[in-house]
This record gives sequence, structure tokens and C-alpha cells, in this order.
Amino acid sequence: MLNKFLPILLIGITLGIVPGLAQSNLKKATFIPHWSPQSQFAGYYYAYEKGIYKKHGIDLTILTGGPNTPASELVEKGQADFASLWLTNAIQLRAAGVPVVHLAQVINRSALMMVAKQSSGIIKPEDMQGRKVGIWGGDFQIQPMAFFEKYNLKVRVIPQGGSINLFLSDAIDVTSAMWYNEYHTILNSGLNPDELSTFFFSDYELNFPEEGLYCLEKTLARDPQLCREFIQASYEGWIGAFEHPDEALEIVLLYMKEAKLAANRAHQRWMLNRMKDLIFPNGVRNDFLPLTEKDYHFVGAKLLGNGSIKAIPDCRGFCPTGSLKNSEKSGK
Repeated sequence: MLNKFLPILLIGITLGIVPGLAQSNLKKATFIPHWSPQSQFAGYYYAYEKGIYKKHGIDLTILTGGPNTPASELVEKGQADFASLWLTNAIQLRAAGVPVVHLAQVINRSALMMVAKQSSGIIKPEDMQGRKVGIWGGDFQIQPMAFFEKYNLKVRVIPQGGSINLFLSDAIDVTSAMWYNEYHTILNSGLNPDELSTFFFSDYELNFPEEGLYCLEKTLARDPQLCREFIQASYEGWIGAFEHPDEALEIVLLYMKEAKLAANRAHQRWMLNRMKDLIFPNGVRNDFLPLTEKDYHFVGAKLLGNGSIKAIPDCRGFCPTGSLKNSEKSGK
């Protein structure tokens, strides 16, 4: 009986479709996004649910990120093989002796912005003089502070929480916002774009590349192929999410539901569309855009200048895979 089915078995082995056989060859790995489930991470969820990571030989576990599970801590402790981090966060980790390495730059253009109501008389940066400005803490305050210094502004900094209620109630004149998140919430509150003054830091020569994919040096040294396949699968996941947005949204909403997070389909669709603008500007989809030496040293200099780091880590050690490009052009 075995001889009768042996040719079929051999064909199945050749094609990699024998049940259970292909699964045993998958490499286990864990990944943690740097925030809670939302469309900001749709590409990774899509790649997982559609079997793209498995196609690349990875049995991936996606951990739930957020304020209670900092991605930087989990990757530092070896509890996650891969993490998405902002460049500012990763440089500070490297400067503090944590051997994180850059694998790919997902977002080259900063989505951080400040928003004011034109009715307040704030049209240009100089109009913020003496006004109340809502600022988030941590890495979110680096660009606003550099902006104030650049325009010699003395403002009243108001700590900003997780909502924009202070701005909507006119308790502050200017609010911090992410283009793909809080800005859309402002529009949904009833304000039209032409009633708002927007200040994208990327438009004021203060562009900070944001989300990138990272691991520890030992992870890359142990299995560089795993790292390459993870990046390729993640890239394909983003392509798939943008080509099939309705399906991607259903997947994101499922992850949000499992994390017990309130979800608004229209808002998550806005976020997904803005991620498309940020990851693949001008519709170019050849690959993730590279991190440039110019942008790396620019961000490093700002961190050095405000005392966040004592020295800028060597860029070649930070980007050992060639993900850093010697180019004067920013990835915007």
C-alpha cells in the first residue's frame, strides 16, 4: 500500500504541500509593533493572516504592543526577535549600549505635526509666540522643541494627554497630532481643513524618519537569512494591505477587537491611506525607501544637542545590512 502512494508523497514533498511537513521547517520568531493594534501596523497583520511570513519560512508570533509593553524593552531583553521602533528611540537605545541594529526604514517622512485653528490668528510659525501649545512627552517633544528654537518662539508648553479635547475646547491654541491619527479626529469633530493651520515638521527642515524595523546584533549574526525574509515578508504584507484595503481593514479591526480597543472603521481607513502615502510616496513600490546618512546624522545631532545621547553611534554599526544609503537626498 505504501508503494502505491509513494509517487504522490514524493510529489507532495517536492511541492512542499505535505500536511505538517512544511510547518516543521518554519523558523520561529516573534515581532512586536511599537504601539497598540491599529492600521499603522496593517501590513504586518495582513502578512501574518495571509500566510506571507510562512511563505518566507517564518512561524511568526505577533505580540501586542502599547504603553504597557514597550517594544524597545522586549527586544532589548530578547523577548522579541524583531520590533518596530522610531529612529529616535533606536538611536538612543544604541547610544545607551543596547546593540539594536536597523534592518529597514518603513517611514522616511515624519507624520508628526502641529495644528491650530485659523480663527485663533495662528497662520505661520511666528504667530505661536506666547501661545499655549500642547506637547506629548518622550520622543514626541524633540521636533516641537527644535521648531520653537528655530523660530525663536517662547510658548507656554502644556502637557498633552491621549486626546485632543484640550484643543477642541480651546484650552490650548496649538495641538500636537499625527497626520494618520489625531488630525483625522480633528476633522471628524466638525472642523474643515481650510479652517486649520497645519505645521508638518517635515516641511520645516525638521524631518525625522519614524518607523523602522530592528533586531539585536546577535539575532542578525545568528540568522541573517531570517532577518532578510522577515523584511521581505513585511514589505509584501504592506503591498497586499494597500492592494486589498477592505480585507486589510477587517484584519485590523479583528486585532483591535481582540485587544479590547474601540475601533472606528472610517478612522482606520484614513490611517491606512495615510500609511500608504508615507511608506510609498508618489506611488513608488519598489522597496522600502532607504534611511540616508544625512537623515541619520541629522536626527543624531538633534538628540545630541538636547542631551538625549552623549555621542552619536557609528552609523555603519547601526545599519550593518546596507540599509543605510550614502545619499544627500532625504527619503521624503
